[in-house]
Amino acid sequence: MDDKIILHYEVSGDDFTRAGEASSDVKNKLKQMDVSPEAIRKVAIAMYEGEINMVIHAYGGNITVEISPEEILMVLKDTGPGIPDVGLAMQEGYSTAKEEIRSLGFGAGMGLPNMKKYSDTMKIDTIVGVGTTITMTVAM
Repeated sequence: MDDKIILHYEVSGDDFTRAGEASSDVKNKLKQMDVSPEAIRKVAIAMYEGEINMVIHAYGGNITVEISPEEILMVLKDTGPGIPDVGLAMQEGYSTAKEEIRSLGFGAGMGLPNMKKYSDTMKIDTIVGVGTTITMTVAM
């Protein structure tokens, strides 16, 4: 692969029926490109967790994935409520998900920790009342 491939996805808020479609699509594209199974696994998990967080907490958002020979860059951007305390949100098990979300099997407080665990780099830019942008990379 000589050039960058850029993919764009829109994530709908409160639409659990479509949650995970973007990460699944990227996973399939990476398989077609013969990317290593470990890199594919990391991208799929990190992106899925981000998608679910967008649906649960942020009324949806946009994901841009840039695939280059060196890395896979994922930028997840929303205009949701923002994260008031990133340190607290990064603690495994901490969740602000409503009970109805938890009853669906989501909101266990592993989203951000898993995103960090399965990406090589992760940066969170958030402003309360404005939104959040999470930038992650996975090396090829």
